[in-house]
Amino acid sequence: MSPKTRIGLIGYGKTGRAVANIFSTDPRFELRWIARRTASGVAQTHPDTAVPIISIEQQPFEELFNRHPVDAVVDFSLPETVHSYGEIVRKRRIILVSAISAYSKSDLAYIRNLGEYTRVMCSPNITLGINFLMTAANLLRKVAPFADVEILEQHFKEKPEVSGTALKIAEKLGVEDDQVTSLRLGGIIGEHEVIFGFPHQTVRLIHSSIRREAFGTGAAFALSQLASCDIGFYTFEDLLLRATSHNELPKSGISRATI
Repeated sequence: MSPKTRIGLIGYGKTGRAVANIFSTDPRFELRWIARRTASGVAQTHPDTAVPIISIEQQPFEELFNRHPVDAVVDFSLPETVHSYGEIVRKRRIILVSAISAYSKSDLAYIRNLGEYTRVMCSPNITLGINFLMTAANLLRKVAPFADVEILEQHFKEKPEVSGTALKIAEKLGVEDDQVTSLRLGGIIGEHEVIFGFPHQTVRLIHSSIRREAFGTGAAFALSQLASCDIGFYTFEDLLLRATSHNELPKSGISRATI
């Protein structure tokens, strides 16, 4: 690897732009390019930088990786996109950080297979805070399995589907999907709340995303951890526990948690 980790960012929606803000200012990384699906008609760079924004319609991934080699790919695009670049990542052993929340079982199986050849981190939510919330909620659930549990997720109006993160929390805690309540309101980026109802008391664990740059700092954390990991498939929880523990992950890199 070069002194700075060379990064290719895939996806340039609201979150992708915020992630680009983080990587373009972090001295540990060199953001080499941003890939988006469609062309804008004019040459583009990310604001206040020389980082090119490249349309995959005009420059396919194979050509893009040849012209602008990278050490790592960070994907904030769509579930199907991984199949367009996955074999390049496999062949060149490029680190992959994926923050897609709506992968199918077959997509996840494909990504796990990539982890047999390179370092891969895949998580439906890539912020440090939400992953700490999930770890804390799981601990409380084990201590008090008798407690009532409800999950509330709130997001911006344009988000059509139920939060993948909320469904992941429900799966981890062993509660049904109908115990997830969704609200769509203007002015909210994303908020998740897990409510535990005990006799005589209530515990609420809440995480709020204030700015989308939180996804960028989470991706940067994941890359910094993966740099010293063995080849394998990891979840964000794996990396979080690795950072807070003196115990090493198994040499195989196989995840202790499931997606």
